[in-house]
Amino acid sequence: MAEIIYLSPGEHMPDRGDDEPWLIVEATEDGRFFGTGATWKPSGEWVGYCSLPENDGALADALAAADQWAAKYSVPVIWVQTTP
Repeated sequence: MAEIIYLSPGEHMPDRGDDEPWLIVEATEDGRFFGTGATWKPSGEWVGYCSLPENDGALADALAAADQWAAKYSVPVIWVQTTP
């Protein structure tokens, strides 16, 4: 399970650069939660994350989907911004 770090309103996820994996779940203006991220497979192949609409409705659903992806690709932290 990835560590979950909640950001304060207006705070941004730290810049991870091009070499560090990252994953963020962000609130949207319509009350949903959208996840995005990126990492690299051991082979060096880039892999991205974009949440599916069925996982965007509630924060718990968005975090569960993001955590599954984080576990699959060894992403250590999920950043969360609960305000748009």
